[in-house]
Amino acid sequence: MRTVYLDNNATTMVDPIVVETMLPYFKEKYGNPSSIYEMAHITHDAISEAREKVANFFGANSSKEIIFTSCGSESANMAIRGTLDLCGTKKHIITTKVEHPCVLNTYKELEKKGYKTDYIGVDDNGELNLDELKNLVSKDTALVSIMAANNETGAIYPYEKTAEIVKEINPDTKVFVDAVQAAGKIKLDVKNTKVDLMGISGHKFHAPKGIGALYIKSGTMISPIITGGHQERALRAGTENVPYIVGMGCAAELAQNNLDYEGNEVKRLRNMLEEGILSNIKNARLNSRTKLRVPNTTNIGFEYIEGELILLHLDELGICASSGSACTSGSLEPSHVLRAMKTPFTSLHGSIRFSLSRFTKEEDIKYVTDTMPALIKKLAKISPFQKELSNIL
Repeated sequence: MRTVYLDNNATTMVDPIVVETMLPYFKEKYGNPSSIYEMAHITHDAISEAREKVANFFGANSSKEIIFTSCGSESANMAIRGTLDLCGTKKHIITTKVEHPCVLNTYKELEKKGYKTDYIGVDDNGELNLDELKNLVSKDTALVSIMAANNETGAIYPYEKTAEIVKEINPDTKVFVDAVQAAGKIKLDVKNTKVDLMGISGHKFHAPKGIGALYIKSGTMISPIITGGHQERALRAGTENVPYIVGMGCAAELAQNNLDYEGNEVKRLRNMLEEGILSNIKNARLNSRTKLRVPNTTNIGFEYIEGELILLHLDELGICASSGSACTSGSLEPSHVLRAMKTPFTSLHGSIRFSLSRFTKEEDIKYVTDTMPALIKKLAKISPFQKELSNIL
């Protein structure tokens, strides 16, 4: 049976070029970069080269602004907790209702420690309410956290404008951007923004799992959450994961070189997928219709049919997709993102996220659009909402 992988917002395959680049650092180039002999110089220099590539990927001013982490969740925790540790008596923080769990759950923990949290809403397309943000920022606001692109709908958020609004009201408020789902799909350019911190995760753009990065604007102070040695400017102690850092640097360079392909060919295939499903399945609806979306992501609701059931049958056909964030896939609760968008109940539980990559082929999309109409028709026959479906199908 063929496999069609359309869950690239959960994770991506490691690019074969990245694998080949990493291999020597598992074998002959395995020295500890903190040592003084030649083998250590090789790995130390490899880290420096990768840091430069990742800095270019962020659009940063200097490689000194890049800290390597283990993942996007660690980058978010490092940015949020590390910033607030140095904010003294300021106890007001702001984020959105549609953030990834690594931000939302961190904020919930901070609420237990006395922080006052405000959550910005979105409209039915998932677009951010910036007027609400303007009314919330005050002299007591320590931190604003906003994602660059939503992991479930692909909606792009104006983090540059958000940072400008925040800084105009309170220049001392720090702005953290979770760019995990934007990295490798749209251009990042932090040096031309007022963003203080930005986090990414390598496995979202064809680097291996277990490596991430945090951009910290020059002059921005945070406290470490892992203490010990001098590594990563003493902000993250521990011997560096050299092969994975090298892999992330390579993946960042490849992703940067493929941004035009993402914006053109991947977007074309995404649009083909949407059109093929929406034009042939009458109870399908597009959950986010905003034009400002990353090119690889679509979220489609199938009215009166259970999403988990759809996913199980897609799996039998060799099609990999998801019902939302991979970090919440074990929950039976409907997506917090779609709830915030006030997605109709009729399709809320039947919403499927499809996410492509530069390795997705046109024949993959055709396979999905050819097989899904019959699948949905079959599931409609066993749905408890026969009356409702009879009025649609």
